[in-house]
Order: sequence, then C-alpha cells, then structure tokens
Amino acid sequence: MKKEIVNTTQAPAPIGPYNQSVKFGNMLFVSGQIPYDEANKQLINTGISDETHQVMKNIGYILHEAGFTFDNVVKATIFIKDMEDFSAINEVYAQYFNPDTAPARECVQVARLPRDVNIEISVICGK
Repeated sequence: MKKEIVNTTQAPAPIGPYNQSVKFGNMLFVSGQIPYDEANKQLINTGISDETHQVMKNIGYILHEAGFTFDNVVKATIFIKDMEDFSAINEVYAQYFNPDTAPARECVQVARLPRDVNIEISVICGK
C-alpha cells in the first residue's frame, strides 16, 4: 500500500511540516483541526460551541475531499483547554454523529494549543 496525501483549500492549511490528512489503504488519518475559518481567514473565538462547530466543519471538508463521511470516523481525539467546556462541546459534537455508531473517543484537557485556541480535534476513519 502507498500513502496518499489529501488536502483541501476549504480547511486551514497546515502550520507546520504535516498535511491535513493521509489516506493509507482504506484508512484516513486527519490531523488535528482548530477553529479557523479558511473562507474568511479568521480564527473563530466567539465561544466554545461556535469553535467546536468550526472544527467539525473543517474535519468535514477534509473527509469530503478524501471521499469519507462522519459515518466513517472510528476514533476521535479532542484536546481542550478547559474541562468546564466538556458538556457544550459534547452538545455540538453529537450533532455530527449517529449515537448508535459514534466513534471511540477521548477528551483531554491540555495547557495550550496552537494559536492559543480552546479546542482541537483529530480523527481516524476507515471504510
């Protein structure tokens, strides 16, 4: 198998030596996405719900470019700056997944994230 780089102009460009996602066989590994709106070239910082929606939109753009959907997500990792935001994040996150087939997941609080955002999410998909 050969790895294939999958990027889209709809999601934020990487800010380091990595790609938005890598497809390997029937798997897709999506790099952590932050609440940056590529269309308007601005960081969304209007509250954790808006920020989470933007992160999920960015993930959706990448999934679409690679020929995947949220139904293909098997694992998600959520990094947040404040565990007090956990419930609000879950409310938004749940809108993108069928509860009966939602992916495995962990959510961890961290001291700092790129661009000082409040949330970052990465996913792994399979077909």
